[in-house]
This record gives sequence, structure tokens and C-alpha cells, in this order.
Amino acid sequence: MRKIISLLLLLLVCSTFAVAQKVSGKVFFLNSQGEKETGAFASVWWLEGKSAVEADENGVFTIKSLKGDNITLIASYVGYVQDTVKLFENGTNVILDKEIVFNLKPANELDGVTVTGRQQANFLSKTANIKTEVISAAGLCKMACCSLAESFESSASVSVGYSDAVTGAKQIKLLGLSGSYTQMLDETRPVMRGLASPFGLTYVPGQWLESIQIAKGPSSVVNGLEAITGQINVEHRKPTAENPLFVNLFTNTNLRTEANVASSLQFNDKWSTVMMGHFSKDNKIHDENDDMFRDDPLTQQFNFDNRWLYFNPNGTQVRFGAKFVNDTRIGGHKDYEEGMNDREMGLGEAYDKGIWGNEIHNTGVSGFFKLGIPLNEDQSRNIAIVADYSYYDMESSYGLKDFGGYQNMGFFNAMYHQDINENHKYTLGLSGRIDDIHSSYASYNPQNASSSAVAGVDRMAFNTNDKVLGAYTEYTYTLDEKISLVAGLRADYSSEFGWQVAPRASFKYSFSDQTVLRLTGGRGFRTPHVITDNLGVLSSGRNLKIADNLEAEDAWTFGGNFTQYFRIGDRESNYFSFDYFRTSFNHKVVYDWDADMDNVVIYDFNDATLGNNSAYTDTYQFDLSVEPIERFTAIATFRYSNAKISMKDKGLVDAPMTSKYKAVLNLQYAMPMNKWMFDFTAQLNGPCTLPEFMGGGESEVYPMLFAQITKKFNLVDVYVGVENITGYTQDNPIMNADNAFGKNFNASMVWGPLMGRMVYIGMRYTLWK
Repeated sequence: MRKIISLLLLLLVCSTFAVAQKVSGKVFFLNSQGEKETGAFASVWWLEGKSAVEADENGVFTIKSLKGDNITLIASYVGYVQDTVKLFENGTNVILDKEIVFNLKPANELDGVTVTGRQQANFLSKTANIKTEVISAAGLCKMACCSLAESFESSASVSVGYSDAVTGAKQIKLLGLSGSYTQMLDETRPVMRGLASPFGLTYVPGQWLESIQIAKGPSSVVNGLEAITGQINVEHRKPTAENPLFVNLFTNTNLRTEANVASSLQFNDKWSTVMMGHFSKDNKIHDENDDMFRDDPLTQQFNFDNRWLYFNPNGTQVRFGAKFVNDTRIGGHKDYEEGMNDREMGLGEAYDKGIWGNEIHNTGVSGFFKLGIPLNEDQSRNIAIVADYSYYDMESSYGLKDFGGYQNMGFFNAMYHQDINENHKYTLGLSGRIDDIHSSYASYNPQNASSSAVAGVDRMAFNTNDKVLGAYTEYTYTLDEKISLVAGLRADYSSEFGWQVAPRASFKYSFSDQTVLRLTGGRGFRTPHVITDNLGVLSSGRNLKIADNLEAEDAWTFGGNFTQYFRIGDRESNYFSFDYFRTSFNHKVVYDWDADMDNVVIYDFNDATLGNNSAYTDTYQFDLSVEPIERFTAIATFRYSNAKISMKDKGLVDAPMTSKYKAVLNLQYAMPMNKWMFDFTAQLNGPCTLPEFMGGGESEVYPMLFAQITKKFNLVDVYVGVENITGYTQDNPIMNADNAFGKNFNASMVWGPLMGRMVYIGMRYTLWK
């Protein structure tokens, strides 16, 4: 039996293989006590190399039969040891009419974002060295999930909110800190950087995804230095899936319409592709609080993604693909129309008519290439290469402010991995990155309130051509399926910031198959992009006052997790979990709204007036997941964050606009054969500290309720749901809306929902081979 396919090659290709039909069977995952769980999405292929498939969510597979005197079928899954079944030996059928069953044992492979175990809607990875929460395809179907930004309602770990009240841009928070400190990965490739970060979450349709993995802590050194609070990795539909056609249609009471189409095609035993298309449009004006501003912008988005896989029977795999996205957003005053902020004639038509408008045009093109080559027969040694390029263009206006630019970003990662023996493995790698960003900011000053003539323009250019070259090594030690240690070191040289060295380590100890302790720690760095990191600074009447020579942000994160699994009846997926993480900054960029009432003051820890130059966040979280009766699951989660930051003339204070706690209760019930499925989620969102210019104090505590019912037919699922059942919204999210061109106008202080109750209906059509 071959050794398990090495972790790095599986991280690179991050999918499995499927074609044709004929021979059927089932895959199971075994725990250390020999108990079985469904082997969802395991890989199954012929040793003789004729074809390969992927098991479905129940571990069932069907593969084209093979003729020959000696025929062997193999099954594998990341984090488990391969299993083999001989069908024919010397021309003799050795299994006769017995059912083909694979039993995969845990290998304690190390992967910060691996999906393992039973295919549930939400669960914790058992094999990952750091705490990794998984939202599966089933979880992504529980709610509307129009995009990645709307896929975390049932998670307390990730908070999602608006960056402002006009653009519709959404931002996440993990471990109590902005999403800019969380590394976003697309099948382990870094994405959503620079100009692409403010709207990147909305450019990943939820119906394109197979799963989302949320890994807390610094994670592996393999993917770079930017994971400070954690990583969020998304897995897309695969070229090898047995779905030649998938169609999703969606609409809601706000008249947002959306269509998603996906097609996975296998041309032969080696070549396969998946094509995914998306169109969405929101062309109804909503103003529930009667402030004359749209509650959400008018939007139109086109999105297309094409991915290819070449699989050679010798284990060599090639993946490549390209993506295109075009997005238009029109927000602000209800009477604003596209083009009214054109500056060719003074300050623009909108200003002449006293209309504050927001207009955003985004276009992005990207492509990637992945290659994995085994260097020996048992695949214990292999090399992998990843290359990625992206172009992004943004043009936008916010009242009397303009911001725009373009970027070219390139990335490569080459690595060598070797399993020395069952206990020792190591990885060596070399990576490089080019960030060529050209952007500019302009704030127009009128001569007086009654004139559209331009008295002056405050301009700033944000141009960078940062070239980064880095090397890393990572060592993995495992012992008796109880101990797992990963230690890595990475050193990068940046043409902008010089040397950046980051050690990282994670440790897992299994007291038993049911009791697991995890510890992790390490350092991370990231390049600040002061406007796109906090797009809300443009949606106010203030100018920007940015300190010179801002340095790279630098932080350490340490933490741990304890998880106890337990049985209720014959259901073993029940668990309770506790984790604690602390992120402490050596260097951080600060957005200060209280230091100067005419400006948003942006500085970092080089500012001598800060005193102790400190910023840290402590995060505690409790999780409980139980299945008290068959097909009914209850998940309860509570997260508390204590975030502090040093600010001018204040010393160490509570970090503004950071929620102190969040509680989530999710209830799921499915009828036999999943003919009917019911889902209910309740959130309690805690207060955040408000800036002093808003009067200080704290925001309100508010609830959010969600519900959905799904009816399954033969090939079609029909679902109906309600978001924000109580209709709660933040009062007056736009300050001084009646004086939009004044200094006190501010649409950036958003801490609660902007839209009231929303009912939606949709359908999913899936054609199976």
C-alpha cells in the first residue's frame, strides 16, 4: 500500500478526483478506537491509473470499471492514511460480490485549514493542529449566503459588519480585530489584498463554494506572513464533481435578484474543468429611516471563474484557472444618479444640486497555476509550485472626495516536501511577491456654499512597488497518533520594509480520541493600506491627515484550545470547546477620530505622544454542539473580546467600534432523507465603545434572528427564509445627513444592521451524472 499522499501536494491541489461510473462502494473515516464516520469527499482511484473519482457527502463513490489481471482500488483523504482494496489478483476476482468498503485511519497530518470528519453544516476539525472551524456545503445552504460576506451568520468566531452606511462594503473581524489581520485564501492561495480587499468578500458567491475553513492563530509559514489573527480558506466546486449542471436562482423582498451557474465536466481520465458564472442586481431604492439616503446601494455584478485540472496516473497534477469580475455601485442620496460626480465641470452636477452621492466601479482579472510532482513511487517526496497574478482597477467618488487606482500583483511559491519516516517530515520553500499599486485620493474644496467652482484640491498619492522574496522551513513531528508538533521559520525581505522574520509553532496533544488540547503561537507582518483597510474614512466630511513613513504592522498571537467530544446515543459528533487567544502588537496603524475634529488622523506607534505604544486583544470563546436526537443539532457559542489600543493624549483605552461579545444559537432539524430541512439562528450582539465625538459611551446590545426552510425534490431544492426577523436597525447610521457637505457629516460609524426584515426565496437545481 502506498504511503499517504503528502500534505503539501494535497494542500496544493486541495481536491479529489472523479469520472465515469461502474464500480461502487463506500468510504469511512476511523477514529483511534475504530469507530466509523462517513468518509465524505474522499478520493478514490485505480492504482493502474485509468480514472479517479470523489466520494459524495455520504462517502459513496462510483467509478468506471477496469479490466486486467491485477486491479487495485485506492482511497485517501487529507489527514488520513490511504487504504487499498484488490479487486483482481492474477486474473481472479478476490472480492467476489462483497461490497467495496474503505476504512481510512487518521494520520495526524498537519494542515491549518483542513476539512475532516463527518459532513455536517458546522463542525470543528479533529485533525488540525490549530482550532479550525468548518462551514461545509450543507452549512452554506442553510442561509441565503449570497456571498462569502454573508456566510458567517451562524459563527461567533467571525463577526461581519458594514464598513460604512453608503457603499455596501462588508468587513469581517476575527479575534476581535479587523479582517485586514486575517489572511484570506482561495484554495491556499493568498487573495483579497490591496485595492481588492474592501469588496473581495462580496466577489465570492456562496453557491460557488464547497466549504469554508476558519483557522485561528498565525497558522503555517507556507502561505506567507500576513496571517496575524488567522486564516479563512475557501474551497470552490471541483472540476471532478459529478455535476454537469448546477443552477441557483434567488430573489428577496428588496428586489435583489441573483443567478449562479456551475458546470463540472470531465473530458477524459486526465482532463476536467469547472465553469462558474454569477450575476446579481439590486435596482430598488430603500430608505426605511427616511433620511433621504439609500440604506444600501444599487448594485450590479458580473462574475466568471473557470478552473482546470490535469491528473496524470503517476501522481502529477496541474491546476490552472482565470477569473473576471465587474461591479458597479451607486449609493448615497436617493436622487443621485450615475455620473453626477463627474469633475470635468467644477465640483460636479451632484454638488450643484446639493446631492451627496457615492459611485464605485470595480474591475478585476486574475489567473493562477499550480503544479504538484511526486518524486518517488510512494510519494513521500514531492515538489509543488504555485503562481498567481491579479489585476484590479477601482474608480470611486464620495461626495467631494475621489479615490481610485489600479494594481498588478504577482505571487509564486515553490516548495519541497519529504516524509523522512512515519514520525518526521519537513518542508522547504522559496516564495516571492510583487505588489505594484498606484492609487490616489483627492478632496475638493468649494469656494463657498453657493458656488461649484473649485477653490482647492487636497491630493495624495499612494504608490508602491514592493518586491518581497522569502524562504521558509517547516518541521512536523508526530508520535503514536497522540502528539503532533509543527515548527516553522520564515524570513522575508521587503523592498519597502526590509527584513521580516517570523517563527511559528503549533502543538496538539490527544489525551484520547475524544479529548484534544491545542496550543499555537507566532509572529505576523502586514503592509498597511490606510484607505482600503478602512474604506469608511471616505464617507465623512473630514479630510485625511496621514503620518509620514508608516511602518509595516507587526504582531504576535498566542493561544490555545481544549475540545472534549462526547457521545449521545450512537451520535459521536457532540463536543464542547474553549479557546483563548491574545494578539499583541509591536507596531500598529491607528485611526483616530477624536484627535482633530476636522480630520481623520492616521498614525502609528512611531508617534511619540502615544506613551506606552501598546495594542492588544484578548479573546475567549465557548462552543457547545449537541445532537440530542437523530437529525436535530443545536450549536451554542459565546465569544468575549477585550481590545485595547494606545491613542494620542488618551493612553491605553478600549478600542473603538469593537464589539465586546457575541452569542449565537443555531438549531437545525432534518426530516428523513432530508426531504424537509429547518434552520433557525439567533444572535445577541454586544456593545462597542463609541468615539468621543459621538458622545462616547457604548452602542446598544441588539438581537438578530434568521430562519430558513428547505424542501428537497428529485433534482431541485426550494428554500424560503427570513433575515433580521425582528427588523432591528441602527438608529441614524448617517450623522448629519441633512448637511451632507458639512464637516460633521459621517456615514462611517456603523455598529448595527442597516436593513430591516428581509424575506427571500430561491431554488437550487442539481443535475447528477
